[in-house]
Amino acid sequence: MWLVLAFTSALLLGFYDVFKKVSLRHNAVIPVLWLNTVFCSLIFLPLVVMSGTGILPEDHLLYVPTPDAPAHGFIILKSALVLASWICAYYGLKHLPITIASPINATRPILVLLGAIFVFGEHLNGWQWAGVIVSILAFFLLAVDGKKEGISFKHDIWVWLVIAGTVLGALSGLYDKYLMQYQKLDKMTVQSWYNFYQVVMMAVVFAVIWWPKRQKTTPFQWRWSIVFISVFLSVADFCYFYALSYPDALISVVSLVRRSGVIVGFVCGWLFFKEQNILRKSLDLLFVIIAMILLWIGS
Repeated sequence: MWLVLAFTSALLLGFYDVFKKVSLRHNAVIPVLWLNTVFCSLIFLPLVVMSGTGILPEDHLLYVPTPDAPAHGFIILKSALVLASWICAYYGLKHLPITIASPINATRPILVLLGAIFVFGEHLNGWQWAGVIVSILAFFLLAVDGKKEGISFKHDIWVWLVIAGTVLGALSGLYDKYLMQYQKLDKMTVQSWYNFYQVVMMAVVFAVIWWPKRQKTTPFQWRWSIVFISVFLSVADFCYFYALSYPDALISVVSLVRRSGVIVGFVCGWLFFKEQNILRKSLDLLFVIIAMILLWIGS
């Protein structure tokens, strides 16, 4: 069941990336991100209220247990990790083709797997090492094709922001396993409260960084696609946390499967955004998918 949930999360994440790209084109990043956190919180606020007042019984799928003080501390760290990852990824995605940014982000399972070696004492077998090697090759090919579009993987700040967002996202994935399986935090508690804390953190960023300089930067434009970012992300994360709540769930496999949503973004980049060099990038994406398959076999 947890694998089905992981694949569902992957499909939803693919559309989440597409709506991000639509929302960020020629638009201010920080207001879009802040509104995303607001809408996500509004989705979960009624569940927290109904759980606290007894309207939702404790055995209900959407029941949100009240966290204690130590749990709040763990969740605040989770919020900071995710928000830092989002800020980097949003800025990178705004300035890069989705057919470049999404495959870079799809290498996140490799980082999760390597992190699992050092953090949780996991060991790579032959299949997994093959997946790591193929993913490195895919990253190299992406760099070559990106250069043909004037994108330097060495010197382009937007590429490095996507890479930074991917690394921070991988750390967040490892931390999720720690919260779910070691601290035994409830999935709904983590998802609800980390959204609430993100609203506060992002409001500070909005007020201190963007608002004073709003006249000198890209203006903000309201788009309904911003709402769909929050909807697809919230449901995708619900499936993700639900999958991790299973005792036999493997974070390396769940993280790997979630990245397969890159195919959705890639196809939309081809059909709707009319991005360049699709055939060559398809080969790059094929190597990413092969790497995922090798990791899946090895796991």
